[in-house]
Amino acid sequence: MKILNANYTGFYRQLDQLLLSRKNKVKSSSVSVSKIIKDVKKNGDKAVLKYEKRYNKNSTIVPSLKKINRLTKSLDKKIKQAIDIAYNRIYKFHSLQKFKDISYTDKFKNRLDYKYLPIQSVAIYVPGSTASYPSSVLMNAIPAIVAGVKRIIMINPGYKGKQNAGVLYAARKCKIKEIYSIGGPSAIAAAAYGTKKIKPVNKIVGPGNAYVAAAKKEVFGDVGIEGMTAGPSEVTIVGDKFSNPIWIASDLIAQAEHDLLAQCILISKDKKFIEKVKLNIFKQLKNISRESIARTSIMNNGILIYANSDKKIIDIINKIAPEHLELNIKNFKSLVSKIYNAGSICLGKYAVMAMTDYNIGSNHVLPTNGSAKYSSGISVNEFYKRISYINLSKKGIESLGPSVITLANYEGLAGHANSIKKRIRRK
Repeated sequence: MKILNANYTGFYRQLDQLLLSRKNKVKSSSVSVSKIIKDVKKNGDKAVLKYEKRYNKNSTIVPSLKKINRLTKSLDKKIKQAIDIAYNRIYKFHSLQKFKDISYTDKFKNRLDYKYLPIQSVAIYVPGSTASYPSSVLMNAIPAIVAGVKRIIMINPGYKGKQNAGVLYAARKCKIKEIYSIGGPSAIAAAAYGTKKIKPVNKIVGPGNAYVAAAKKEVFGDVGIEGMTAGPSEVTIVGDKFSNPIWIASDLIAQAEHDLLAQCILISKDKKFIEKVKLNIFKQLKNISRESIARTSIMNNGILIYANSDKKIIDIINKIAPEHLELNIKNFKSLVSKIYNAGSICLGKYAVMAMTDYNIGSNHVLPTNGSAKYSSGISVNEFYKRISYINLSKKGIESLGPSVITLANYEGLAGHANSIKKRIRRK
């Protein structure tokens, strides 16, 4: 793992290089992605099936209802109960995010309304193939349900024709009727442009690997995507001498096991603590099934940072703008008000990122690759459009029109000025 000292003059240059190196790996996926998208636009289902066979050994785009029923029935009751608990908590929290329409009438009896309307159709991308996440179904679909989206489809790659029973149960819990066993850039293209089997949607949301993230950026403009980069995953953890190095090591590994390009960063004022965490990481790696992925992620992208002051720690966090931030320190209250770049922030030793990935109620689809500097995680707002309605009175245009005519003429837009002049009563 890379070890950096924030006291060194060249620290920020080193940190920038490491962050940029990972970001470039994500961007490098876009060349091959463009070819796949063009192929799907031209050849539709035929192209989608070609890539499914190549990458997922899958020959079915639309799983049969019989297969879905069989798989959901086979799911362990405890897993179903866990999904049910998560669904209820996520729904409750997101239902509090609803917006109220605005209506305003001024002294001239001009009326302005601002209304929130749900997007008509949305595709949620749920990672799959070698690993599947029922939690991602809930995190993406529930805010759309609360917003009132009429058509929600799920694109989720299976492997050798098999989809994850938990994912299918979560989709059924969310009353998703259109389920497609496809993944990667070809699935994004199919949802964006449509095929004979898949009708296009207005927006695509959901986390994925570097290729999925690149594909979503490629189709943006033809369809909507989240106002952020969603994936690969990241966590930054701040620890001190009161933190448990065994716990912190496990938190870093939990993030690293997501993806080869996941990034785990530890910041501390205690050099001995950093060393203890490092030792514990490599002890614990041996005990997880995704050891190879987690180890590669940690070795390639993991960073241990020594910083000797709270001010430096705050500056580093705001520069990184991490997806997940854990303030596993005694005095987190003194730091949190000064941190403005993060997707979500876990406060204290028991608030662990892994909990927020499942049933706490907050959303786990969050901005990555520094996009927390200008964007937020998935919320109900993601599935609304806002429309302004303007109803002007005769008195309103006559009272305010002359001022607008002055500005329009100043900007050289005589056509604007004339369209207003024609509506004002001559005196």
